[in-house]
Amino acid sequence: MPLIKLNNRSIKDVTSLPFGVGNLIHIQSQTASASSSVSFTLSSTYKEFQFYFINVHNNTDANSFDFNFSTDNGSNYNVTKTSTVFLAYHVESGAFSGLGYRTDGDLAQSTAVQPLLSGSGMGSDSDQNLSGYLQVFNPSSTTYVKHFIATTSATSDSDLILNTFIAGYANTTSALTNVRFLPNSGNFDGTIAMFGVV
Repeated sequence: MPLIKLNNRSIKDVTSLPFGVGNLIHIQSQTASASSSVSFTLSSTYKEFQFYFINVHNNTDANSFDFNFSTDNGSNYNVTKTSTVFLAYHVESGAFSGLGYRTDGDLAQSTAVQPLLSGSGMGSDSDQNLSGYLQVFNPSSTTYVKHFIATTSATSDSDLILNTFIAGYANTTSALTNVRFLPNSGNFDGTIAMFGVV
């Protein structure tokens, strides 16, 4: 087993790290195939959930990939959210690049879906896709709002690499029961893996 070096000390595995990172437990993976959406249940067993997006491919060009929460076991996905988004991008030709805040992806007390990428939409070419992760903190709390952080890397319909950074909160003291992922139109392929942190 390869060793991790930390402060010149060799560590055999993640559970032996000398600080509290918790244990990452694989709960479920779903592989979409021309699917309109996939959803996951957020149980009170875990204080944090991590979702990993692996080769998510939208079947419609210039499309977004989004998420939203439910507080009523999936009957409605309309939780009020406030978020902030910034984007780093670079075109394949090298002709231009940039870094900046994006108002086209942030939310201000909105029940709309939260996009997982900003700028131009994802490309639908056979090799274009999105990968990344989403963290949701203490969704079962009935005291606090629920924070989330996401980072994605996506190939756009304009042959840009889009590195999107998102942070926000679900502005509710009700427990979050579910999260749903979906393109803003059409269908998608790809795998989403769900982990809990204990």
